[in-house]
Amino acid sequence: MAVFITGGARSGKSDFAERYAMKLAPRGIYIATSQIWDEEMAERIERHKRGRGTSGYPWRTVEEPFELAALLRRLEKETAGEDGRPAVLVDCLTLWLTNLMLKLDAETESRSGLEGHDGSEGANGPDADDRIAAVTDDLIGAVADYSGPLLLVTNEVGSGIVPAYPLGRRFRDEAGRLNRRLAAVCGQAFLVVAGFPLDLQAHAFRLEDR
Repeated sequence: MAVFITGGARSGKSDFAERYAMKLAPRGIYIATSQIWDEEMAERIERHKRGRGTSGYPWRTVEEPFELAALLRRLEKETAGEDGRPAVLVDCLTLWLTNLMLKLDAETESRSGLEGHDGSEGANGPDADDRIAAVTDDLIGAVADYSGPLLLVTNEVGSGIVPAYPLGRRFRDEAGRLNRRLAAVCGQAFLVVAGFPLDLQAHAFRLEDR
């Protein structure tokens, strides 16, 4: 069963995801999508690792900033027949999307050359539309096909101000689309606010029932 978990920054969504994983399985695989960009990020990652290490729950950490769908399919094959199948926790999908879009932007700059490139296309052009859609489709399929406990942590990024630059606006839109599609294929969906997980499916208003 896949579990979708969203919320704002420091809302408690990752903590809830880890505690829920401990209820679902005797051990866990923690898929970290973050990349180390600076010293602050390095310390943040180490702090999270130390926290998991002292939890008393056996976590195996796998770092994968890009090939998330391929990793999920590999874990499906590796763990499908195991007794006490591990809970897989992905934290987080918005960082994964950031990595993808920055990678596409860098590849576009490399192809076009830096001279005269103002960053207005990159991961914001029609070619990137198709590439992001293809990678997203692949991830949605991998999540839908995963048969073990799978927890997906993401961020709500569309409730603030509109970003002032094209790539930022594109990221906001793509994150919203990704969240909607993933939530639709998950068996449970939670919004974490101020540390409180709210069951979205239990409270959803359904037009088809009216």
